[in-house]
Amino acid sequence: MNNSPRKQAIPAKNPDEFPMRINKYLALKGYATRRGADELIERKTVTINGRPAVLGDKVTEKDVIEVRKNKGSAGAGARGGAFSQEYIYFAANKPRGVPLLDTRKGTKGFINTFVHAMPKEAKSLFPVGSLDPEASGLIIFTNDRRIIDRLENPKHAHVKQYHVETISPLRANFKEKLEAGVSVNGDEPISCRVKLQSPNSCYISIIDPKNRIRGICSLFGAEIANLTRTSISNIQLGKVESGGFRKIEGDELALFLKNLGL
Repeated sequence: MNNSPRKQAIPAKNPDEFPMRINKYLALKGYATRRGADELIERKTVTINGRPAVLGDKVTEKDVIEVRKNKGSAGAGARGGAFSQEYIYFAANKPRGVPLLDTRKGTKGFINTFVHAMPKEAKSLFPVGSLDPEASGLIIFTNDRRIIDRLENPKHAHVKQYHVETISPLRANFKEKLEAGVSVNGDEPISCRVKLQSPNSCYISIIDPKNRIRGICSLFGAEIANLTRTSISNIQLGKVESGGFRKIEGDELALFLKNLGL
């Protein structure tokens, strides 16, 4: 009989636990990407407990981290993993026929139009996600860089809903085929839910960070006439008019961040 003590499995370490590298800490707090944080550290603008940070430094929840905007000017400081930086979130409705970016000389992208209409304190906002020029609907604008990876990285699954209008009536098995799982270019099957609205329109809820909704529909003979994104996670476009926006706050924001694990 073997009386030796049983070996216990080592619990997996939470990747967001302290101690953690200073660049990861700054990225998690939305102050910069990891690469951007490294650049701040190299410029000697980041301090840990009053001393200049160096690449590779690790911090704990007891450390005081400060980022200076420029020489002699103190920036955001924090103890225990919380910057005083204020995050702002907006739900905007990109119009159809307007590119998100200024891709050609003489064009005016939605980003430029949107930011120009915002108050000065919101000039640092950027869009998360993308929509092609002929698509309309929900774009989230924020200064919180933490949510970029959570919404765009394939390892995180979040539902986006689209209203699809097609040139010809949808095939009789369109809903059945999509909900059975769609594989594009040999990738893992994409999860879809379809709510038929009329012979030429439906709502499709889909988990696909690459936003391949047009290609997926074309696989089953559906040529899109109009495409509108109506929601991302729990954030609904609602009654926001074309080109307009509204602030995301309160319980809606709290649930959104919870869904993203933040």
